[in-house]
Amino acid sequence: MGTALMARRNRQNTRGAAIAQAIMAEYQPQTREEMQDAIKDIFGPMFEAMLQGEMDSHLGYGNNNRGEKNTTNRRNGYSHKSVNTAYGKMDVSVPRDREGSFEPKAIPKRTKDISRIADKVLSMYARGMSQRGIADTVEDITPAVKYRRFYLLKFPSATL
Repeated sequence: MGTALMARRNRQNTRGAAIAQAIMAEYQPQTREEMQDAIKDIFGPMFEAMLQGEMDSHLGYGNNNRGEKNTTNRRNGYSHKSVNTAYGKMDVSVPRDREGSFEPKAIPKRTKDISRIADKVLSMYARGMSQRGIADTVEDITPAVKYRRFYLLKFPSATL
């Protein structure tokens, strides 16, 4: 194996190890079920951050932006949705807009099973993949959806 490839893998493993250590320190799981519960606790905020990024893009301004806005459409609270993942059922808060025109792509309306997406996102972060790489992979999983890369920018702060 070449030295450049080995160095890249070591860098990626370091990022994944840091995430794993943070999970272990915070949750201190002793069983497989406790580890799955910890992962579920992490997925909720990850998907909610992704949905917030989509809403920011949809409305054209960030949450709590008090400046002038180019649209009359505004945020209108959240709806709560239960989705199935490979780790069990999970509740997610989905942002709404006043006009009802927001169509989330991370967790589309009327979709209950997100296990494929959740598994992929977790494994990509564990490998230390860039946000651009994660966005590209999510687009591969759901080909009808074209994600803007900044949807994923809030993931790291939401996970740790």
